[in-house]
Amino acid sequence: MLWVAAGLVTLGFLAVLEMAARRYDLPGPVTCQLQEVIFPPKSGFLLYASMALMMVVLTWRQRLVAVGAAFGIDLTIALVRWAAGIKVTEGHPFGNGALWVILGCAVIAVTRRTGPERVLLLKGVGLALLLVAGRKTGDTWLLITSKTRPTVLDPYLATADHALGNPSWLVGRMVRATEPVGPHVLDFVYVQLAVAAVIVALYQLRNVAVERRFPAHHLVRTFLVIGLLGPGIYMIFPVVGPVFAYGTGAFGTGGEHWALANLWPDTLPPVSAPHPMPYDEITPRNCMPSLHTAWALTIFVHSRRGPRILRYAGTFWLVATLGATLGFGYHYGVDLVAGVVFALTIEAALRSQARGWDRSGIQLVAYGTTVFVALLVSYRFLPIEMAEHPLVFGPLLLLAMASVILGFVRTTRLWEPKVPPIRQADPQPELV
Repeated sequence: MLWVAAGLVTLGFLAVLEMAARRYDLPGPVTCQLQEVIFPPKSGFLLYASMALMMVVLTWRQRLVAVGAAFGIDLTIALVRWAAGIKVTEGHPFGNGALWVILGCAVIAVTRRTGPERVLLLKGVGLALLLVAGRKTGDTWLLITSKTRPTVLDPYLATADHALGNPSWLVGRMVRATEPVGPHVLDFVYVQLAVAAVIVALYQLRNVAVERRFPAHHLVRTFLVIGLLGPGIYMIFPVVGPVFAYGTGAFGTGGEHWALANLWPDTLPPVSAPHPMPYDEITPRNCMPSLHTAWALTIFVHSRRGPRILRYAGTFWLVATLGATLGFGYHYGVDLVAGVVFALTIEAALRSQARGWDRSGIQLVAYGTTVFVALLVSYRFLPIEMAEHPLVFGPLLLLAMASVILGFVRTTRLWEPKVPPIRQADPQPELV
């Protein structure tokens, strides 16, 4: 019943978002996904990653058949496009096959499976489609923020960021000094964040086919909820980022026409009374909080129970993502602080829901929510004070974030099952 309710809520949300996008003459998430059945998909890697998630419910033989079918369909579609003289100018030349296999498994579940086997296969298909739908939903949300929020609040965050020493300006110069290798590595990490999440999720779900059930909590749940709730904060606190508000825009295109000044990353923005500033109807208002930071942190948290190589990869992905978000001018330092609190609060709520709510879970979620709201309020109404007293507000921001981290670590450790010590057998008396 919980899965059915979640499916109905998701479908209703997608329908509402589809209608909202149509109102602004934009393709909604459902339309974008249906187009990828035939047209070159924009999310080729993600479609294969989603298919890999679905395959955790299959046997090894069924997995080989699914992968072979996906490759064969992609090859056939590519040959048809080549024969018709169609050149792929947008999107990826592959990925349709993975989507066809996912949809085919849904048909098989309904027509050829019964009982628990049908339910398990439908859960796998639903997990794969939710990951793809989450990506499409996020893209639509970003377009809607650019259309419905004509002004942005970047001057408030740039002023408040003085309390942290304007880390985006510092890291931006560091990344520029490492050209061309550094920016290419960080860009790959930043773009392929969802694929990294799938790798960790596959480790967590590796025993689903044997146990014939999903674990109560795993990474994909947190990933999807962060993507669902985060854009709602964008609508409340629209921000475009330093490279757009104080630079030339991403890749040096377009931003200078709307920027307050061309300052990033060489010159710090002045401390002055902030005000909302107008911006174009194209650039997403997707900075507050930093969802890339939130997602990378959840990957790090969920990789802690994996083997050493997975733990190292989770650490690398977190550090590189933080470097990319700041070094490319996509976020202010205060965005990252809010993103950490946002991620850990959601992770705590989902863990509490999976194990059953108790006093410790309610307190942790309530505290994280309070700190997150306090951060947003202070960024909006106290930026001048934060900039003029960095030795006071800088440590306060870091202490607030650290308190949520410490509370999360201590509380979740208490939730871990206690393993009783192995009782040593009493030594037997020697026979004389």
